[in-house]
Amino acid sequence: MVAVDTNVVVRLLTADNAAQYKASVALFSTETIFIPLTVLLETEWVLRVAYERTAAEVCEALRRVLGLPNVDVADAQRVAQAIAWHERGLDFADALHLALSQGHETLKTFDTAFVRQAKGLGECQVEKP
Repeated sequence: MVAVDTNVVVRLLTADNAAQYKASVALFSTETIFIPLTVLLETEWVLRVAYERTAAEVCEALRRVLGLPNVDVADAQRVAQAIAWHERGLDFADALHLALSQGHETLKTFDTAFVRQAKGLGECQVEKP
């Protein structure tokens, strides 16, 4: 199993550099791939900011790559939950923080929008300290 960096995932999803896209396709076609959670977080940011993709487009792209049979990610169920929450309007980073905090009583934040948007999502309550 090989781990990949954000730029490899982004090249696979955007095909904006022919040589790097070809190398990414070859890698994903021949290897078992591990995508670290930090790479997912950065990939969402790059797609949203640099490529101006909508939340729906980002979610579809992440599902497409994570749905490949040879791709593995830590906490796959929680990542899937974060993608679903992002699709419903929660910031992706916040959604990932909340999904990975399930099983804990609370997630403390000073972000009032996050507190408001997270009401009723999961068992972990988001609240101010």
